[in-house]
Amino acid sequence: MAFRCRYSARKMSADNPMGTAKISGLVLRTGLPLIVSLLINSLYNFVDSVFVARISEEALTALSLAAPVQIIMSAMGLGIAVGLNAVISKALGEKNSQRVQETASAALVLAFLAWVLIVILEVLLMKPYFRWQSGGAEILMDYGIPYLQICMLGSLGMMGQWVFDRFVMASGKSSLFLFTLSAASITNLILDPIFIFGYFGLPAMGTAGAALATIIGQWTGCFAGYFINRRWNQEIPIHFTVRANTECMAAILKVGIPSTLVQVITSVLAVYVNSALMLITPTAVAVYGACVKIQGLVTVGVHGMGNGLIPIVAYNYGAKKPERIYQSCRWAILYSFLFYGVFFLIMEMVPEQVLRLFDASEEMLAIGVLALRIMAVSYLLSTFCLIFSAAFQGLGLGIQSMLLTLSRQVILPMLLIAIVSHFGELTYIWWTFVLAEACVIPVGLILWKKESKKTLCNMEN
Repeated sequence: MAFRCRYSARKMSADNPMGTAKISGLVLRTGLPLIVSLLINSLYNFVDSVFVARISEEALTALSLAAPVQIIMSAMGLGIAVGLNAVISKALGEKNSQRVQETASAALVLAFLAWVLIVILEVLLMKPYFRWQSGGAEILMDYGIPYLQICMLGSLGMMGQWVFDRFVMASGKSSLFLFTLSAASITNLILDPIFIFGYFGLPAMGTAGAALATIIGQWTGCFAGYFINRRWNQEIPIHFTVRANTECMAAILKVGIPSTLVQVITSVLAVYVNSALMLITPTAVAVYGACVKIQGLVTVGVHGMGNGLIPIVAYNYGAKKPERIYQSCRWAILYSFLFYGVFFLIMEMVPEQVLRLFDASEEMLAIGVLALRIMAVSYLLSTFCLIFSAAFQGLGLGIQSMLLTLSRQVILPMLLIAIVSHFGELTYIWWTFVLAEACVIPVGLILWKKESKKTLCNMEN
């Protein structure tokens, strides 16, 4: 049975700000709500690790080992979201109301199918994976396996939230995105210490409590997204059906699968890095896990600008306005550097204080201070290619985006780590991330000039 909300073509406004507003302000207005929402999201991931670190360093290490699996889960939602964002924004730019409706329904079906796949992976592969990564250490498995089980089985809420958030982004109502993610994040932040440490008469659940707080937060965000879209986003209808348009599903996957593959392969890098670090010292795994959490927090400005750029590029691609596309990319890069600058200075000047948030031991500080300073440079260099990748996605060039991201996040780091890991020196491993980013920047510039010129020239013809 299908349930339809009220919808009409007249709701598709002819003066959508994506195609008419001043670019400098539009990029900022589209990106800022996403930055705030990503900041909230990153904060609750960050706080998760801060709370878990209070249990023990082994618990933090277990979460670091679980991170690659969580990357794969998020990758599925991200791929659907990226494909949905590009396809539906283009349809809005073309004023094609039927295409908008069919694409929205297709995205909901894909979100459900992604959750089914995650459940299958949990049943078949999760325990063998964790046993392998932990080297059979019982304490790491005791912390990590319950955490991953709960996160994976309850991930349907995360998938739904990805889709509903992108509905409001694509229609130029990014500020509404704040409400859905804020609902999820605040719920998680409140429940985290309660479930982890056992307040108000509840049993202390440890890492399992962190996972339970996370999925309850995700479901809260999912329901909030549904009601917000039904109430304030009439441009995009919510239509639940099992008979989605296969052409729309294919269009979403065409753009989204490269992003998913990139993230999945990135998780392979995380597994590889964890394995290399574990051979030197398990504490280095905890340091790397902390750096990953810190990265998620400090790069929210860059990722927010990139995510906000996708619907702007896609809309103006559909509306045949190439100059607005080039302008939006330039402004996104400028804003990204400005937002990251403050965090860069903090990591370079007071890295020890940042790591102490994770209740770092003296050994963890000895390794982590230099690691964080070096990794901060790699995050700075990543700005260019992150924006180029987002622009490629907006133009529907998912393959180009995938190649660029794979080069800087997977291929080069793995090759370089394979070379330097033989020396058993942690500093060399941290510097491989900087070198990888530096090498890919000129490649990104060349690829963007070539592909964007070809695509936009074809558009004008």
